[in-house]
Amino acid sequence: MAEKCDCIASMYGYDLGCRFINFRPLGFGANGLVLSALDSKSCRKVAVKKITIGDARSMKHAFREIKIIRRLDHDNIVKVYEVLGPKGTNLRGDFFKFNMVYIVQEYMETDLARLLEQGKLAEEHAKLFMYQLLRGLKYIHSANVLHRDLKPANIFISTEDLVLKIGDFGLARIVDQHYSHKGYLSEGLVTKWYRSPRLLLSPNNYTKAIDMWAAGCILAEMLTGRMLFAGGHELEQMQLILETIPVIHEEDKEELLKVMPTFINSTWEVRKPLRKLLPEVDSEAIDFLEKILTFNPMDRLTAEMGLQHPYMSPYSCPEDEPVSQHPFRIEDEIDDILLMEANQSQMSNWDRYGTRGWARDRLRLKFFRQSLTAESLTCS
Repeated sequence: MAEKCDCIASMYGYDLGCRFINFRPLGFGANGLVLSALDSKSCRKVAVKKITIGDARSMKHAFREIKIIRRLDHDNIVKVYEVLGPKGTNLRGDFFKFNMVYIVQEYMETDLARLLEQGKLAEEHAKLFMYQLLRGLKYIHSANVLHRDLKPANIFISTEDLVLKIGDFGLARIVDQHYSHKGYLSEGLVTKWYRSPRLLLSPNNYTKAIDMWAAGCILAEMLTGRMLFAGGHELEQMQLILETIPVIHEEDKEELLKVMPTFINSTWEVRKPLRKLLPEVDSEAIDFLEKILTFNPMDRLTAEMGLQHPYMSPYSCPEDEPVSQHPFRIEDEIDDILLMEANQSQMSNWDRYGTRGWARDRLRLKFFRQSLTAESLTCS
C-alpha cells in the first residue's frame, strides 16, 4: 500500500523524499495543491501544500504567504510546522533558489463548507464557531494582516472538540494601519459571495473591514444553511446587498447614484431588511449581524468589538483573546519588494514550468477524483 501512496504523491508532482507517506488528495488552496500525508518523523497526520513558483507573481504570493504564516501563532489559526524545499530540504532562507516549496501544516478533519452541505448548524454551534472566528480575526488583524479570502472552505473544524481554525493565507496581505495603502492594494480577492460593498465598488481600496463583512456572511450562513447574498455576478451581488443593507451616508448614496443609476434613486429604500430576510434568526443575532453587515466599512464592528457584543457573551473572555506581539509593519512589505527585485533574474529559470505546471496539477486532481475509488486511496 505504501507503493500506492507513493504513486499518488508522484502523480501530483510531490517530491518530498521518503519522510512523508500515505498521501491522499485534499483539494486546492489559493496558491497550490494540498494533500494529506503521514509524517513518519513525528508520526502525525499533516496537510502538505505544494506551491509552484513559475513567475514573479507566483513568487511574490508564495513569499508573502510563507512570511505571514511563519509569524502567526494562535489557537484559532491552522498551525504551520515547517516549510520545505524539494526532496524535503530545509529552506534555511534560500527560498528564491527553488521553483517549488511545501508548507507542512496541521491536518484538520473537515471544513465549514462541508459541514454546511449537511444543512444549517445548531445555533449554539454557530455561536461558538463565530466566537472562535472573531477571536482568530482579532489576532490576525492585530498583526496588520488581511486574510482577504474568508469563506467556509477556508475555515477548518475539528468536530470532536468543536475547535475552529482559520487557514489558507494564500491571498493574505500585510497592511500597516499607520500608512495609507490606497492604490497599492491588488483587486479584492475575496470569493464573490463574501465580498463587501466597498470591495465591489472600489476593488483597490479596502481595509480589515472586508474580513469582518465576510465573517458576518458566514455567520448568517451557519444560522440558516444558505448563502446570504448569492449573486451570479458582481452587479447582481451588489443588487442583492442593496435590497437588504441600508445606505446611511450621503456620500455613499451619491457614489451609488453614479455607478448604478438604473437601480438606485434618491428615494431608494431597502426592500428586505435582515429581520425580514432571515425570519428564523433570533433578534439578538440579527442585531449582531446588522452591526457587522454595514454598507460603510467605517460603521462596521471590528473583530475586537464583535467579541464584546452581547451575542458573544456566553464565550467572551477578553483576557483570553490575545493580540499579536510582533505585528507586521510597512517595512516588511518594502523589504519584500526589494528582495524579490534582487532575485528577479531567477525567473527565467522557472519559465519552463510556469502556469503549465499549475494547470497540470488541477487536471491531475480532477482525473484522480473521478477515476480512483475511496478504497484505492485508503492506506492500511
